[in-house]
Amino acid sequence: MTALTLSTAGAATLRADALVVGVAKGAKGPVVAPGAEAVDKAFDGKLAAVLETLGATGAEGEVTKLPSPSGLKAPVVIAVGLGSVPEKDEAYAAETLRRAAGNASRTLAGAKKAAFALPIEASEDAEAIAEGALLGAYAFTAYQGLDKKDGKSGPKLPLAEVALLGAKPRDKAYKAAAERAVVLTEEINRARDLINTPPNDLTPEAFAAVVAAAGKETGVKVQILDEKALLKGGFGGILGVGQGSENAPRLVKLTYTHSKAAKTLALVGKGITYDSGGISLKPAGHNETMKCDMSGAAAVFAAVVAAARIGAEVNVTGWLALAENMPSGSATRPGDVLRMYSGKTVEVLNTDAEGRLVLADALWKASEERPDAIVDVATLTGAMMVALGNRTFGVMSNDDAFRTAVHEIAEEVGEQSWPMPLPAELRKGMDSPTADIANMGERMGGGLVAGLFLQEFVGEGITWAHLDIAGPAYHEGAPYGYTPKGGTGSSVRTLVKLAERIGAGDLG
Repeated sequence: MTALTLSTAGAATLRADALVVGVAKGAKGPVVAPGAEAVDKAFDGKLAAVLETLGATGAEGEVTKLPSPSGLKAPVVIAVGLGSVPEKDEAYAAETLRRAAGNASRTLAGAKKAAFALPIEASEDAEAIAEGALLGAYAFTAYQGLDKKDGKSGPKLPLAEVALLGAKPRDKAYKAAAERAVVLTEEINRARDLINTPPNDLTPEAFAAVVAAAGKETGVKVQILDEKALLKGGFGGILGVGQGSENAPRLVKLTYTHSKAAKTLALVGKGITYDSGGISLKPAGHNETMKCDMSGAAAVFAAVVAAARIGAEVNVTGWLALAENMPSGSATRPGDVLRMYSGKTVEVLNTDAEGRLVLADALWKASEERPDAIVDVATLTGAMMVALGNRTFGVMSNDDAFRTAVHEIAEEVGEQSWPMPLPAELRKGMDSPTADIANMGERMGGGLVAGLFLQEFVGEGITWAHLDIAGPAYHEGAPYGYTPKGGTGSSVRTLVKLAERIGAGDLG
């Protein structure tokens, strides 16, 4: 993990491999952003002109490298684009700083130390820059040798140290912001590692073992229900999905309690460690990334541990519904009827609509404890990707105010989301002649149909939201900002901030 330090040194005097500054788009060309005054001085006040000569405009996502003049200790200056100069009396948005820092740290892979001299007006800015830099430095190299036999070098190691300039290391607010950024990014990167781990190594049992080990490290209580306990408890949804695999399913509960907490938030995550579609086998070209179908469980795991490490004044439980969806002679068939943990029966019309089955059992189990709110997280439907694209997750809820709050919190922490409805008329499409409900309904609005199915398994009177993170959970394109190729850790920041808000009494 990349180290973070708050430095009292000046930009001109700090020894580092590179010095990161911001550049914005001005009306007449690039403008050097606050924080880089000493660097601009070393360029005789002509840094903006030099950058313009090199083709820099200050646009977001832009990265320009240039050699340092003699007045700087760092040999290289990295200028990252911040987009348009803010209006008068406005600051750069936190997400702008976060993405710029991420672009810089990705560029600096292989370096030992980089100093970040980006605009900081408050501790929130320092936290955003730290988050972006630490998330951008992420690399999954567990299966890649750094010294290959053919003599060629392997992947570069991530930037080893981020030195944040202008962050007031003796100020309590800044110290707390830095500590929070480190915790959040460590847990998000832990989630990313899990999502990127090949499914032959991350079975439900192996995932549960990782959670148990983390519980011992952090003091979070972990309870694991294996296949025998699931059978005894009547968890027909989880067992039905997992029965086609040699790797048995698990239901994992994490519990974090705070002595001063008055509220409880339950988080439920879909943890399909590999999704072949089961008997309703996915077509060629749709299987290759299905190791990511446990991203919801990874996000819930990371969020609970992060809340515990931060010391949020709220009780948080996490429920990880873990199973591998495989086709075999023992697999659930289309047409089978499963008796769920709630007692309801479900006709399985499509075994590739399995996520809602495992979530249904976990939601009902979580509901038994009567938390103040439940939020489930899942890579649930391709329909949500059709609706919102690859970078935005959908938010559904049985409470409009809660749905709005979750959406606004996501926006605040820099995660793209959009509120989605639960149209009552779509429920009829899941009527079954042989069971209480079918696991499929109308094709149009499929993401909303899935949300309506889940709502059937939320305890009466409990506030609930459903996050369909199918789009942003796994990024197949080129890295951008602080988002890597592969697992992203989508929704972790939203869940942690939501837990803090609930604990503070800001919601309900």
